[in-house]
Formats: sequence, structure tokens, C-alpha cells
Amino acid sequence: MVSAQSGQSTSPTLQPPQPTQPTAPLRPAQPNTPEVAVKAEAQAAEAPAKDIDLIWALKIPMRDGIHLNGTVYKPQQQKEPVPVIFTLTPYVGDSYHKRAVYFAQNGYVFVLVDVRGRGNSEGKFEPFANEDKDGYDVVEFLARQPWSNGKVTMWGGSYAGFDQWATLKELPAHLATIVPAAAAHAGLDFPFYHGIFGTYDLQWLTYTSGGTGNGNLFGEAPFWIQKSRELYLEQAPFSSFDRIVGNTTTAFQKWLQHPFYDNYWRAMAPTPDQYARINVPILTITGHYDGDQPGAMSYYREHMQYGAASAKQNHYLIIGPWDHAGTRTPAKEVGGLTFGEASMLDLNNLHKQWYDWTLKNGKKPDFLKKRIAYYVVGPGAEHWRYADTLEGIADEHRKLYLTSANGEASDVFHSGAMTAQPQPSLPDRFIYDPRDLRPAELEKEEVKNYLTDQRYQLNLVGNGVAYHSEPFLDAAEISGYVKLTVWMAIDVPDTDLTATLYEVMPDGTSVQLTSDAMRARYRESMIREKLVTPGQITKYDFEGFTWFSRRISKGSRLRLILNCPNSIYQEKNYNSGGIVANESGKDARVAHVSVYHDGQHISALELPVVN
Repeated sequence: MVSAQSGQSTSPTLQPPQPTQPTAPLRPAQPNTPEVAVKAEAQAAEAPAKDIDLIWALKIPMRDGIHLNGTVYKPQQQKEPVPVIFTLTPYVGDSYHKRAVYFAQNGYVFVLVDVRGRGNSEGKFEPFANEDKDGYDVVEFLARQPWSNGKVTMWGGSYAGFDQWATLKELPAHLATIVPAAAAHAGLDFPFYHGIFGTYDLQWLTYTSGGTGNGNLFGEAPFWIQKSRELYLEQAPFSSFDRIVGNTTTAFQKWLQHPFYDNYWRAMAPTPDQYARINVPILTITGHYDGDQPGAMSYYREHMQYGAASAKQNHYLIIGPWDHAGTRTPAKEVGGLTFGEASMLDLNNLHKQWYDWTLKNGKKPDFLKKRIAYYVVGPGAEHWRYADTLEGIADEHRKLYLTSANGEASDVFHSGAMTAQPQPSLPDRFIYDPRDLRPAELEKEEVKNYLTDQRYQLNLVGNGVAYHSEPFLDAAEISGYVKLTVWMAIDVPDTDLTATLYEVMPDGTSVQLTSDAMRARYRESMIREKLVTPGQITKYDFEGFTWFSRRISKGSRLRLILNCPNSIYQEKNYNSGGIVANESGKDARVAHVSVYHDGQHISALELPVVN
């Protein structure tokens, strides 16, 4: 995916349930450096695997004659049919053994199903392409089994969150509820974000190559850093990365033929009509620092837009202070931040309560006091709050206007300002030279404290502008989506842009709050491209920041950095206006970017403030 700042990498989406995670970039507003993930599945259930029965190698027929493989975990000596939970995964069913044990010990049948072409399932694996119809067929097959009472649901996050929405859009009669966590939205937040691919794509595709897991290779961070550096330092086309890695057997080249949200990707998501016909309870789970938050929230927001009123009333949303893995197994420490005890939800138990409510006529989980539960982080906060709608969380939307003294906003030490009232001033300028390879020096190793590390903020090397607000006179909660409108003139037909927002504490330390990215040719739409008219002053609306909630401390300032990404971890835009994946150093054009904030071009940041 996309790095959030000039060259930083971020933790990956679509994380398989591995004990260790490799270095990988992510879209903006995710942690902006590599991380080692928590041992999510190892911690999933502490109880030993007893009091269960097993059915090995259940063959599940698909409509085209292919058979998927399922491993069935049942309550021991099950006496009557019960609801069935299944996970449809490309990571091989055994990865979720502990989850299956937990739910089988708590009165459910749990079936681990390998997607086609993976594990012991037949067929060829094409990521995302077959899970809708296959998921439908799995639901209806499981509903007919003698140990099933006909009520079927799903469990899982990331790819298995995508699977839930893909299956639900086909409206199988026996799918009674879904609980998608960190759900990827193909073509929206993976394998690219706003048109920008990442080297992590090949890392993930290699993990899911062949029939078995390739966890050791996937987790070999030095190898993936080395190969990403080779691509970057050789200034080779991004399309050559599979050759550089040594794995040309994947969907990588096919993905590159679909660099925007075209019909290939749109076919994998619910249509407005399908959203309108959904009538099952839904519990969506995501996190402030979840790499697939844009996907998870897009499904939620689209259902709120197109769904029937009765169905929307039964769609609940939880936004915790979690990274991608934490949406299933929360951790108290993420990227240099430590959260309060209240953040440590037992999500296995919450799933069980949800299933008991929706499938067994139990009571609604006490935690779900309103349709939205969100966690506020920061000093003096660390607690859950509740709302009926996303729009109802903020009490006001406060604007801060970009300005500078004599066009000086070149770095954090010579920054522009964000003021309560417009202060027209001369434009600020920065330069992005794709052949400048200095940023790679910051990306030789993992940066574990990716939310608090400042190396990227302090090393813009002429590529970017920085703005600071005045210190907050009192603590203030910012909860929701920030928006940024910037008027810019760019002298090349295309480039990539990132905007990153931080809180800077009185002692000079900082916390990344959220980020957004944009490929300039997609500034108006991800459905069609429109190249930049060089030199023309144009409005750029950054509306893809991730959702966050933080109590900004008294005396803190906000820092906004706007630049062109230049990272080993992502597809480099050489600014020529051609097919970006095929561009190389020989195509490079230097981008001169002017940021305007005069009387006719008001650039501003909008904050959702809770009073």
C-alpha cells in the first residue's frame, strides 16, 4: 500500500495470522513504519483443545464442480443441531485452529474452509475473484448438514472480513449475520490506495502462492527490504518487481492492468441494490490504526447510505485503538503508544455474545450501548464513548487556514501556520525529484514506534511543506474524519501526494493522527483519470483520511505535512503522465509544486471537534 509520509512504510493490510510480521507499507493514516505484529492467533484462546469432536476433510461442492476443503470442529458429543460459524481463508484453515476450538467449546460448530486453490481445496486461487459465489455455496451447503440447525454465520478479519461482505452481497438464504473485522475492500484499500500500489502486494501474493502457507518467507523482513531497495535504487519499473523478487506466478501483473476502481474491482463489492436488500444484523469492527480501516468503514458508510432503515438499525460499529491484528486480539501497545485497560476487549467473548444474541435468541451484548462504540485515546482520556451515527459524534467542524510568512514553510523548523482566520499570503513551494534516492537511507530497517517516530517529519529534504497550529489553550477531543482542501499548481502531468496530521506535544514529541494519499490523476474520481494541466492552479480535496479519536492535550499543536511520497515501499510515480507501473528513472520529470493560500485560493484543514 501507500506510505503515509515521505518514504515511511506502514504495517500491512491483509495480515495473515503469523507470529511475526514482515516490514511492509500501508495506506496513509495507518502506522507509518514497519512493525512486527502481535501474536494474534497464538493468543486467541488459552483453553486447551479438548471437549471437541473433529470432522476432517469435509468436501464442499461449488457450483462449477470444484470442491473446497473444510475442517469441522464440533462440541463434543453434540446431541442436537446448532448454528454453524465458518471462516473462508487463503491462509490455510489450521491458522485459525484456536478460534475454532474456542467456539466449538462454546456451543457452536466451527468450520475452517480453505479458499479455492489454497490449502486442501481444489481449483486455482485468484485473490478476491471467487469468494462471493464460493461463500454463497459454502453457506447453503453447511446449512444442510445434520449437525447444523440452518443458521450460518461467518468469523474473521482482513481477507476473511472481505469474504463476509462478498458472501453477503449474494444474499444466501441461510446467512443469518456477519461480523466482519478489518475488512479489506478490494480496489479501494488493497492492493492499492487511491491508485498507488505497494511492494507489500508481492510479499502478500508470495505468502499465498501455491497450496500451503509460506510463512517463513513472508516473515523474512530483511529479504523484502532488500528487494524493495533494489527496485528503488535501480529506478526500475514497478511492473518488474515480481521478477526482482523471483516470483512471477501471481496475480501481480493482472492487478497492474487495473490501477483504478474499474469494473474488475467493483464486481467484488456490494452494489447499491444489494445493500438495499441486506436484512441481517451486522457487527463491523475496525481500529484507529487498522490498515484496512478504509475498507471496513467504506462498507459501513455505503450500507448507511443505501441500506433499508430496518437493516441499518441492526448494523453496529466498533472502532478501537487497535492496529490490524488488534481488531481480533487487542494489544495495549501499538507503534509507541500505550492504551488504557478499557481498550483490551475480549473480542472472542464479544463475538460469542453477538452470535448468542443473533442466532440463539440471547440478550444483546451489554457493550453495545448504542450503534457506534469508539475509543478515545490520549492523556486524560482512554475510554469508550457511544453515538447513534458517525455524523452525530462531532459537535462542530473547526477550520484551520493554511498560511505562511513570505512563502516559507519548507520544514518543521521553518514552517507555515494554520490559523483560525484566513491570512492570505504568498504561495509555498517544494520540489519532488523522483531520482533523489536519499529517502532510502531512512528505510534500511524496521521502525517499531511508527506512531511516535519523527524521522520522516524531520527529513523532508526539500520535498514537502509543513504547517503548525497555535498551541491548544485547553484539551480538546477530535473524533472523526478530518478534511483538507489545498489549492496547488504542479508543473508535471501527474504526481503522487500525501498529507499527514500529527499532534506535537509541548515537550516536542509527536503522535501521528491520520494521513491521506492521492495520485493527482485521480483527484476527481477513482473511476476515471484526468491528467494535471501543468501550471494550472487546481483544488485538491483530501477526503480519504482515516477515522481517529484523540484527546489533544492542552499546549499541544497540530502539525500538517504535505509532500510527494518517495519510498522504497511503494510504486514510484516518475511524473511523466504515462502508465505509472511501467515508468522508470529514464522517464523521470521533476515536479515543482506550489501551495496557494491567497484571497482567491483558500486552503484549509477541517477538524471534527467534540465539545
